[in-house]
Amino acid sequence: MALQKRKHAKARRDKRRTHWKLQPPGVTRCPQCANAIVPHRVCPYCGFYRGRQVIQIAAKGKEEKPSA
Repeated sequence: MALQKRKHAKARRDKRRTHWKLQPPGVTRCPQCANAIVPHRVCPYCGFYRGRQVIQIAAKGKEEKPSA
């Protein structure tokens, strides 16, 4: 196993790690409902992808409550 001759300074280590940043996810607007979505994915709000309805989304106000 290799053994270092001298300890690297913290500044040198931190300079190397300057590009290790989290990137915010790229978002676009859905052309149907104008909500922010991740590109190249089905819109979770309206169910459209590339101008076609791919999945049916249940309306949020019409959810049935389970009977007791």
